[in-house]
Amino acid sequence: MSPAPLPPVAPEVLAEAVEQLTARLRKKLDAAVAECAGKAVPGSGGTVEVRFGEDTLVTLRPGPSGAVTAPGQAVCSCLLAPRCLHRAAVLGAAPLADADSVAPAVPPAPESPEGTPPSPVAGAVTASPAPVATEDGRPSLTPAQVDAAAGLWLAAAEALAAGVTAGGTVVQAELLRAAHSARLAGLPRAEAAALRVVRGLRTARERHRGQRLSDLTAAFRALLAGAAALASGAAGPEGAGTARRAYAEGGSLRVLGLCREPVLSATGYGGVTTHLLGPEGALYTVSDVRPGGVSRAKGAGTASVALGGAVLDHAGLARGGLLIAGATVSADGRLGAGRGVRATPVRGADWSQEPVAAFFARPVREAVAAALDAAAGAPGEAGPALLGCDVEVLGAADDHLMARVLDGGPLVRLRVAHPHPELPHAENLRRIGGFPGVALRVLGRPDPDRAATLRPLAVGPVPGASSTLRLPEEWRGHADLGYDRLQGDHFPRPEPGAAPGTSGPAGRDPLADAPLWRVRRLLETGVAGGRRAVAEAARGADRAALGVPLRRAGLAGAAELAEGLAAEADRRPRDSFGRLVDASPDAYARAWLASAVHLDAAERALVTASWS
Repeated sequence: MSPAPLPPVAPEVLAEAVEQLTARLRKKLDAAVAECAGKAVPGSGGTVEVRFGEDTLVTLRPGPSGAVTAPGQAVCSCLLAPRCLHRAAVLGAAPLADADSVAPAVPPAPESPEGTPPSPVAGAVTASPAPVATEDGRPSLTPAQVDAAAGLWLAAAEALAAGVTAGGTVVQAELLRAAHSARLAGLPRAEAAALRVVRGLRTARERHRGQRLSDLTAAFRALLAGAAALASGAAGPEGAGTARRAYAEGGSLRVLGLCREPVLSATGYGGVTTHLLGPEGALYTVSDVRPGGVSRAKGAGTASVALGGAVLDHAGLARGGLLIAGATVSADGRLGAGRGVRATPVRGADWSQEPVAAFFARPVREAVAAALDAAAGAPGEAGPALLGCDVEVLGAADDHLMARVLDGGPLVRLRVAHPHPELPHAENLRRIGGFPGVALRVLGRPDPDRAATLRPLAVGPVPGASSTLRLPEEWRGHADLGYDRLQGDHFPRPEPGAAPGTSGPAGRDPLADAPLWRVRRLLETGVAGGRRAVAEAARGADRAALGVPLRRAGLAGAAELAEGLAAEADRRPRDSFGRLVDASPDAYARAWLASAVHLDAAERALVTASWS
């Protein structure tokens, strides 16, 4: 019988299973999890089975959501069940379910007369007691929320001190238990940050090809910063987030299509997001994302738009527009599809026509600063906002293209937005690189981790340029790089004797030239190898080598914080009898976080400056 994928498991189910194990069994858990690889087979009635030896069988019975959301849906035939190693190992080997897919559906609370609090909804999970006001009149977090945030901080600090090498299933389960407590207390944003860290630890330990240590470092930074702010009460209720995406009334709205973008998630979801331009340059999105991976992302580009009965697919919406009555809009610009929403298709606008053309006329440095600031305000929840500019392609360089922003702008690097081989992003970028001198109107996201780097989502011709794209009329003046495929006849004919596309010097990279890479390497060393790895990396003469180059470059703050992190990592306290004891992870986590936040701000400033 061919292997079957394990169904997703609710984080709290895994955490409970690991908690029930004895200390002896916990030491064997990671080896047992690895043993589960490829053993799952389909059972009867939609179950999934994993056999251990001849006499032991673990059976998973997913619920209607397709996920294992209750302890009773995972059973083992051995005598120690449910407190057995087999059951915990199978649950640990399964992917983590998204919080939204396992949370009970909670209807909106009925409206109540002014000054009267609404009655609690049956079945809803609420934090108690209710928030109280501070001395200045601002609402504060509840004691339950503060306690949950403090527990999450401690679990995250323990995971950081362990690092990837020691961050096995037991460490992950402690973090999942704290995340579940945060969810019950009404801190969904903190729970989501914790789940991102756990998934990052799993990916790093499994050594997936797409794993980036910098992503896990950023996830730890966001989790620790959020938990610290909530535990201290400084974040306030607005820092808790909302369990469900909240939509506000937007009235009548006219939006014009900009482009389509394929969506792929690490949890197996795929789909499409269509980006729209509204009044006064505001950006909106309509998304269709469901389980299905890359095949779902490819097919969703031509799927129907589920919004107010509009007879349009996403391809048509990206080149058309909508007049929406009774619009509902989330805080991040996503348009809702409630029962009261009505949408009528309207004619779209070419990128060379107003008001879309005005979006590309914004000064590039100003647009980049706004995009990066918006991304920093919601770490892990949204990438940088879209940026539009006109560039001249200089040619290919390694795995990217070099281009110069027209009208005296900076040199920029164009990198693939979605590198999956089944999506046409990389192929389209390679074809563009074969036409040096071509002028492009580019819509994409600035890369917050690289100097002057743009990840294009769509391209179009530059009005009035002599050497630019020649797109079909039905494309309405732009090509979606994730769905459309550029061909040779879409480009101007090269001049006789023109050389193949190669770029000149890449120009100065302030991010690479700054010695901040030493701080970044120290932080990532801590994420990979834990506290001990930081202590070893910065011990003795290496500690002086860490701070001197930073101070020479005028980065005294970074030097002081990095040296403080190294000193705290190497601190080895003793008890009253002189015996070495394990240091608390709290001070180490605070030192790591301080250095990480400082590095993030410094690098963001350098990235913004690179667009000048």
